[in-house]
Amino acid sequence: MTDLKALAEQAGRDLEGASPQQVLRWAVETFGSRFAVSSSMGDGVLSSLVASVSGGVDVLFLDTGYHFPETIGTRDAVNQVYDVNVRTFLPLLSVNEQDAQHGAELWRTDPDACCAMRKVEPLARALADYDAYASGIRRDESASRAQTAVVEWDDKRGKVKVNPIVAWTQDDVDAYVEANGILVNPLAYDGYPSIGCAPCTHRVAAGEDPRSGRWKGSLKTECGLHV
Repeated sequence: MTDLKALAEQAGRDLEGASPQQVLRWAVETFGSRFAVSSSMGDGVLSSLVASVSGGVDVLFLDTGYHFPETIGTRDAVNQVYDVNVRTFLPLLSVNEQDAQHGAELWRTDPDACCAMRKVEPLARALADYDAYASGIRRDESASRAQTAVVEWDDKRGKVKVNPIVAWTQDDVDAYVEANGILVNPLAYDGYPSIGCAPCTHRVAAGEDPRSGRWKGSLKTECGLHV
């Protein structure tokens, strides 16, 4: 295959301004079964979009062992409702094993280490079978994501990273959800606009930054999957 990094950079230029469906169609046609979608199961938007382009695409979910029950329920519903193949990946250590080896509540004492073991490493393992993967990150979510390309090279993992809804705003997401009856994690309607692991995710007050509920009270803003 053509050098993947060069391919990603060219696609990032060519597909700027394209619709999410056009971006996903390019990814499916370019990589076939070597393309997957990663999802935190905040909603079924990406699963719905990719299913509208091609059936049976793998959707990767990282079960950290700390998820809200609603998130696990959303994962199961997405697998039933959309024409996708949800694959769940676990950390190498269970929560109890991690507690025994690294101390209880590592998410509190060293959240970066906890994320590294329960998210970053599992994603690297999950992506072993793929050349490219899609994420649902958007430029409007944070300053660190404001310059994200629609297709980019993930140097850390040596993969092409596809961001089909990167140019969407929250209003765009909401409109797509309403128009298409998309599955949404129930927590999104209960004050959790950005949903991560239960110990590190808090409700957000009206008018606050949607991601301010993540790692509340700390300087941490990213789990490491997108940086």
